[in-house]
Amino acid sequence: MAELPEPDAEPLEPVALLEVLVRHQVQFVVIGGIAAIAHGYPLPTEDVDVTPARDRGNLERLAGALRELEARLRTTSDPAGVPFPVDADMLRRGESWTLRTRLGDLDIVFLPAGTQGFDDLNRDAVRVDLGTTQPVPVLVASLADVIRSKEAANREKDRAQLPALRRTLEILRESKPGSP
Repeated sequence: MAELPEPDAEPLEPVALLEVLVRHQVQFVVIGGIAAIAHGYPLPTEDVDVTPARDRGNLERLAGALRELEARLRTTSDPAGVPFPVDADMLRRGESWTLRTRLGDLDIVFLPAGTQGFDDLNRDAVRVDLGTTQPVPVLVASLADVIRSKEAANREKDRAQLPALRRTLEILRESKPGSP
């Protein structure tokens, strides 16, 4: 069963949220539910998950984007989120960040389960325009990488999604001419 969004959560505006990252020239790969949706899987999601590059310049750009998004730490004790010092040094200290922003929830995961992070995911990522009126080009993890990560995470919700994700991957491979 899908988790319901927390009552104080901002409505998710994934394209607008990703557009802020793009405008700040943050290098990242979209992972998780939004990546699966971009490949045609009708997966409900309440947040945007990204894996950014971890170099200093990128973390500085990411911090600027997070300040614009008014990012706060998402906690169970404070649904509105807790303010924190948004800077490259702080971001470098964590492996993942669960954030509440004015455009919805954002999870930053430097090393998603079963992967080696940005460079690993970037290798097979595809560029997708998510905008409808104005293009928002982002790198999206391959569906095979989304599946690999969900298998490694081995959470109940991920295990429940795996059969349909695998079937979606089969359909994608069958629809491409010359696919094995």
